[in-house]
Amino acid sequence: MFRYPLDSSEILRKKRTLRRHLIEKENLIDKKIALLSGSTIGEISDILELFLLDFGIKPTFFEGGFNRYYEDLVFNNERMVEFAPDIIYIHIGIHNITEMPKVGNSRKDTNELLKKEYDRISHTLDSAKKYNCPVIVNNIEFPTVRELGNRDAYDTNGKIRFITKLNLMLADYADESEYVYINDINYLSGWFGLERWSDPGYYNAYKYAVSPEAIPLLCLSLSSIIKALFGKNKKALMLDLDNTLWGGTIGDDGVEGILLGEEAPKGRAYYSIQQYAKEMRGQGILLGVLSKNDEDIAKEGFTHPSSVLHEEDFSAFFANWNEKQHNAVEAAKLLNIATDSFVFVDDNPGERERMEQSGLDIEVVNFSLPERLPERLSMSGYFETVALSEDDLKRADMYRENSMRDNESRQFSDYTSFLKSLQMKVYLSGFTYERRERITQLINKTNQFNTTTRRYTAEEIAAIGENEDVIKITARLVDKFGDNGLVSILIASVNNNKAVIDLFVMSCRVFDRELEYVVFNELLKQASAKGVDEIEGIYIGTKKNVVIKDLYTKLGFLCTEEKEEETKYIFNLENNKCENVDLFEVIYE
Repeated sequence: MFRYPLDSSEILRKKRTLRRHLIEKENLIDKKIALLSGSTIGEISDILELFLLDFGIKPTFFEGGFNRYYEDLVFNNERMVEFAPDIIYIHIGIHNITEMPKVGNSRKDTNELLKKEYDRISHTLDSAKKYNCPVIVNNIEFPTVRELGNRDAYDTNGKIRFITKLNLMLADYADESEYVYINDINYLSGWFGLERWSDPGYYNAYKYAVSPEAIPLLCLSLSSIIKALFGKNKKALMLDLDNTLWGGTIGDDGVEGILLGEEAPKGRAYYSIQQYAKEMRGQGILLGVLSKNDEDIAKEGFTHPSSVLHEEDFSAFFANWNEKQHNAVEAAKLLNIATDSFVFVDDNPGERERMEQSGLDIEVVNFSLPERLPERLSMSGYFETVALSEDDLKRADMYRENSMRDNESRQFSDYTSFLKSLQMKVYLSGFTYERRERITQLINKTNQFNTTTRRYTAEEIAAIGENEDVIKITARLVDKFGDNGLVSILIASVNNNKAVIDLFVMSCRVFDRELEYVVFNELLKQASAKGVDEIEGIYIGTKKNVVIKDLYTKLGFLCTEEKEEETKYIFNLENNKCENVDLFEVIYE
């Protein structure tokens, strides 16, 4: 119900029942969201709550005054300061443009109007920075009326041209900002249809800038950005083959008989699906195959001359006659991520139904027309991109290198000898400006090796980076197979002679490599230099981080307090010897 295509009337009609169901979900994370608007926002907050709950986020809302988004941010709003939002959303649109150009205006007059509108919005965004949290703002949809007809798009005083230029200025602002994100209602309204996006009668009566039927689409888009900021994106696209990545059955039709490429309409549809998947891989989304097929025959499909995808593009390849839910579990083990990080695509409704009923919390995509599949995946927001780091661009290759490591490990009977053979180098550093996005991303996406599952914004990471009372360590791991990128982060706050580990995270790509000993050893060195006598470690257990339940015990800590929600440990620096660091060459960046 909360994925594209949306049944808006059903969501609006059942919103109370849906909320009662969704609020009972386990492991919801609490977030405070300030909604500031240039129009009425009550229905939007109700529907936005449903989408966020479905994504695993339990919101508490602050609603600003009607059409007071500028005043609420530019001038101090004591209620909002006390609320201390985790996210600010500014809901503006065409109705908030104070003055449009008129026919007969000089170019100078129109440019001054444009600057005036941009300055008002940018001043609002500048003022929001003091809240030290991400800010999401709408760009502007086009007007429904074009006084100049088609000329409106290119005339100096055309309203369409005016809004286009304003949106480009806002796009540049967001691109250069560390904390501002665009909710692209210009695209949404065009896709939905301008005539349906805003109902003049509804606006005149209730001051809703978005028609009721468009509100769920707005909320899906907005909630996709919010859940991505808090690490709730999906990580892997798991694909069937026959009649999903190509038309026909490879086992029956052979490579020459499958439909793929420009020669036939259906072939073009599957070509587009492969193009979309390839683009996702390039952004760091892992690709996997779950197919009932003979593996050798299945792989032949990727030798087709029009195939965009090739065998090496897949981080997990399961083509056999086992049940697909079984293969999904095996793929999750191979990739070292949870099955709820998967999006599953299969043309067979029966296979989709079995996956939905498997209890694996895999997102299953229902579709009938392959021509519409990329659109469905895109509009559902599974892989919403809020940042692209260098590590994202290389992630699929990193997982492929991991499979090479796994293959080599089978040649050793002694695991320590295998680790030594990797010739591992660890590059240690603090929090640098260039890495703030990757640091924030790794923290917010990591669930398994994450001692407290605390989440941080890029602004909070920047503040930590400047705080001399906080020890901050990042680790990048390189071995003979390649660069794993930045894979571990530790944050410890120092107060007098005691340090508390606020967060210790590590990417699943480098589990069982003993890297935690190197990072902890660096903490001991820096803590000792600051006069610290003891270090406190905190473990807050969840369903996903059970794998590191005994981490602190393994590192030599003693348990001092054990409660249902958290366990505390102490390490005395008199015993500041850390084992297992001789497996690595340590380099300081």
